[in-house]
Amino acid sequence: MYGQRPVIFTTNGYEHWIWDDLRYPPRRISGFLKRDELELLHQRRSNRKKLDDVTVDESIVGRFYQQRAIRRVGESFEKDRQRKALLVMATGSGKTRTVIALIDQLMRANFVKRVLFLADRIALVRQAHGAFKTHLGATPSANLLERHDTAKNNHTGARVLLSTYPTMMGLIDEVKGGEKRFGPGHFDLIVIDEAHRSVYRKYRAIFDYFDSLLIGLTATPKDEIDRDTYSLFNLERGVPTDAYDLEDAVDDGYLVPPKTISVPLRFLRDGITYDDLSEEEKEEWDALEWDEDGNVPDRVESSDVNKWLFNKDTVDKVLKHVMQNGIKVAGGDRLGKTIIFAKNSRHAQFIAERFDANYPHLAGKFARLIDYSVPYAQSLIDDFSEVEKDPHIAVSVDMMDTGIDVPEVVNLVFFKIVRSKTKFWQMIGRGTRLCPDLFGPGEDKEEFLVFDFCMNLEFFRENPKVRDGAAARPIGEKLFLSRIDLIGALQEEDEDHVALLTSVKNRLHDEVLGMNVENFMVRDKRRAVERFKDKKSWETLDFEARMTLSDEIVGLPSAYDDGILAAKQFDLLVLNAQLLLLNGDAGFARLQDRIRKFASALEQLANVPTVARQMELILDIQADEVWIDVTVEILEDVRRRLRNLADLIQAKERKIVITDFEDEIGTGDTIDLPEVGSGVDKARFKMKVRRFVEEHMNHIALQKIRRAEPVTATDIGELQRMLVEQGVADDETLGELVGEGSLGNFLRRLVGLDRAAAKAAFSAFTSANKLNAVQTEFIDMIIDHLTESGIVEPAAFYESPFSDVDDMGIAGVFSKDQAAEIIQIVKGINQSAAAA
Repeated sequence: MYGQRPVIFTTNGYEHWIWDDLRYPPRRISGFLKRDELELLHQRRSNRKKLDDVTVDESIVGRFYQQRAIRRVGESFEKDRQRKALLVMATGSGKTRTVIALIDQLMRANFVKRVLFLADRIALVRQAHGAFKTHLGATPSANLLERHDTAKNNHTGARVLLSTYPTMMGLIDEVKGGEKRFGPGHFDLIVIDEAHRSVYRKYRAIFDYFDSLLIGLTATPKDEIDRDTYSLFNLERGVPTDAYDLEDAVDDGYLVPPKTISVPLRFLRDGITYDDLSEEEKEEWDALEWDEDGNVPDRVESSDVNKWLFNKDTVDKVLKHVMQNGIKVAGGDRLGKTIIFAKNSRHAQFIAERFDANYPHLAGKFARLIDYSVPYAQSLIDDFSEVEKDPHIAVSVDMMDTGIDVPEVVNLVFFKIVRSKTKFWQMIGRGTRLCPDLFGPGEDKEEFLVFDFCMNLEFFRENPKVRDGAAARPIGEKLFLSRIDLIGALQEEDEDHVALLTSVKNRLHDEVLGMNVENFMVRDKRRAVERFKDKKSWETLDFEARMTLSDEIVGLPSAYDDGILAAKQFDLLVLNAQLLLLNGDAGFARLQDRIRKFASALEQLANVPTVARQMELILDIQADEVWIDVTVEILEDVRRRLRNLADLIQAKERKIVITDFEDEIGTGDTIDLPEVGSGVDKARFKMKVRRFVEEHMNHIALQKIRRAEPVTATDIGELQRMLVEQGVADDETLGELVGEGSLGNFLRRLVGLDRAAAKAAFSAFTSANKLNAVQTEFIDMIIDHLTESGIVEPAAFYESPFSDVDDMGIAGVFSKDQAAEIIQIVKGINQSAAAA
């Protein structure tokens, strides 16, 4: 009627689907679009530009891998019609700047209007907002965590909103002026900073609610990213949209390589044994007050050192080693910026105290505790980020493991065990950023040191394929699933437990009744929720019904009040015991023992009236007789009567013990890690060669290499002599690091090829052949790669990005003879750098 091709919505009242059939197949959507969102979607059909026709702002990103990532995301969105992309980029390689440049391009191409940027920490949101204001200042942006940005809805005109995940979860259902502030189509693009499993598990509801393009950013190596994250982006495991890892970044000179040193400390590796101490130290050991009961152990395990036992000499030796062997600045007079990763807050505090005791002349400002226990921690981080300002040592627990961008950091100290590979590499990433002129004009940061006192380097070297463990479910979900399992087990008992079965069903039914279908998370599962709000659905819970409860309803928010955490933890203990008892599992004895210990702890609180009223039951539980014929009903009675007493039991904290036994420290061994491994030495060598090249770029031999003019053996010999004389490397090392290729080829890869020379090499070919637009684009790509990389292997013409022009690469764009001629030209350019 109106000549307008419609956007099609289909619904059965529970699920909604949208079909914009000019661009995408049908997809699930959480609700209908608002009028303005629908109008914008229609407008884009005519005003959306091709991304190839919209340049990337090189003032925001100028590095080849950043532009490659933007191009690949664009191809995924435009050519492949995908709506999700995942970028893997090493810490410090410019993830945020890359995505800002991408957003700028997508906005100018009319792909997106409003963007949501999500991060898991307030500091990261604030840092990203600063980057948006710096690089995309003309585009209004707002931090939803800042009062001045959210007051009076000042953020409504912003085109980029930034938030943490929990804050956004709370805002989705907020209503303003009679309608939701954020409809399903409000954002055209959502960016997830540090996409990983916990994001998938906790906050996937955000991405399911908004009908938008989705981009994930992560520094986790692509082979370490979990299956859940790849599934969120509809990608094959191990195959992100684009990847630029640490080894590549170090090899290309965009990040600084680590020098990883394992320093042995006897107490941290072997623990402390009484018999190994000196006579004087044994007297000190005997005089210590280990606990309130007067017990004296004969040994302290290594895991307890820095947990509840803090040994002065151990910390003193670590601090001395770092102060003496760490990288210095200010002409070698001052330790460079250093982060010490401590085991816990008490350990971090002890380290700071010992530093002040050992170095009183530094006035208590040089090393500072920075963790969540410090109210002005962000101010300290800001001071740490300034080159000349105290503190120069940050002693931290968790707070500086990720997201802190201080290029001046040159020393990292692992004073705690880390077994998460993701977290380990995030921590290593605190030192990888380049820092020009750190040691004076022209003296740049070339490496950073990692001092490991807890054998983390050995662990990851020996377990290169170790994966992070599965994220634990919240206790509410565990309880829900345990009750479903209990219902299944009770139903198999031939009506022996009717009362208990009814009670458990009623308890779960009450929880479902507390689920508000207006909540966006519940509304997405409305069909299942409405089904189980009906009491009749609980009469017979077959396998299919229990699976629906487990898959669809578990974890949804409910108004049902289940009490305090301690009560829920006791519930879970008893529920698991009931399940093991019904199944005849031998593990029941272990849980039985835990319940008896719980009762014993309550007995110590006999003077509390609420406890005294249940004392008969508390004493019965500790006797053997009750457990001989124990039933699930007896356990249920125990759970109901004692759950609300659980919070009265206070965990007995281990007494803190301070000692001063003499520890033993080794000199430290360099340990190469698989992810950077032997590439570190080569990267360090390449940095020195780059500086040599910059200083001698006018040398005739280097000019020949850059211009693809033939070089002689004399030219190469002269360059090798200069490299050796100037201390870049000796002859033997030079041969090892250059490898099988010639020194000329190695230098060509560093200096690149002069663009004019690259164009000249193809001038005869382009003149003799009338090239179409696609063929011209292909030749331009070859020239770009030669200009940047100096040498291009012809095999690359059959791979991405050349195969992105045509699936068959060069064979699909040119005739057989033309392709052969192009390959000969490129081979000639490559060979020109090697001496005849």
